[in-house]
Amino acid sequence: MGKDELKQLSKNDLVRLVLSMQERLEALEKRVARGRKDSSTSSKPPSSDIVKPPKTKPKGDRKKRKIGGQPGHKRHEHKPIPPEDVDARYEYSLDCCPCCGGILKKGNCPPHRKQQVDLAGRSVRVTEHEAPGYWCPRCRSHCFAEFPPELTGGFFAPRMKALVAYFKGACHMSYTTIQKFLVDVFRVPASTGYLTKIVLDVGMALGVPYEELLAVVPDAPILNVDETGHKDRGKKYWTWCFRAPDYTVFKIDPSRGTCVLREVLGEAFGGILGADYYSAYRSYMGDDVRVQFCMAHNPNFLVMPTCGLRSALQAVPG
Repeated sequence: MGKDELKQLSKNDLVRLVLSMQERLEALEKRVARGRKDSSTSSKPPSSDIVKPPKTKPKGDRKKRKIGGQPGHKRHEHKPIPPEDVDARYEYSLDCCPCCGGILKKGNCPPHRKQQVDLAGRSVRVTEHEAPGYWCPRCRSHCFAEFPPELTGGFFAPRMKALVAYFKGACHMSYTTIQKFLVDVFRVPASTGYLTKIVLDVGMALGVPYEELLAVVPDAPILNVDETGHKDRGKKYWTWCFRAPDYTVFKIDPSRGTCVLREVLGEAFGGILGADYYSAYRSYMGDDVRVQFCMAHNPNFLVMPTCGLRSALQAVPG
């Protein structure tokens, strides 16, 4: 709409036009705010601004840096494997000087060393145990020799089971990926059902040490706690993380409330509890528990009193 057309509109038409433009402006501002959410435009915690700050475009005509180490970057080299972990050692010698062919003497300079790591063939050891069968004419029955008591478990020995559990728990590999790895690298077949049973068995075996570790959590001098939600088969659960100086304990619980803190830490935790400003921690602290709130969450609580103080000062006459 041009300037001349606006002059021809009545006052009521102009008011309706301004109101419609204001509604469009508010809708556009909301769309822009949704596109760049942070702690100032949404309920997101300030820690999210620190962990993932907004990307800033480079000023000027900055050239793309080359791949690899940059000028001034300190060189990092891997530490050599200690001698006790070296399986084989080879030493090479010179019969004469490679330049002039002269006789050489043993030098005082340290030798050049090069280590190389490789897979040792199949990388697994397959053993077969046989207990022959016997016939007793007197009893008229068959009997077999007994396997030694240390030969326990099924197809996989304990260390092989631990490796499968590590792949699943620490590396987050699927059962089919573990199955493919075992066949391609070790040439060992295993069904996904057997792998599932191994992971469950290892989890049951870790139950006792887990409970022992959970029992000493209340004795930690400093403990950082946080929780995150997730679903398991459609049901809502919370994974609680208790981080002590020397260990970390996770606890999965359907509750996000103070009852989990009381169950793990007792009625009054004797150390210093580090947490965010979630209501469960504020409810648990009471008068006896010392809590250090996360500094990344503090800006919001510092800004609010500052804004209130500024408004109060502006309201004072003179």
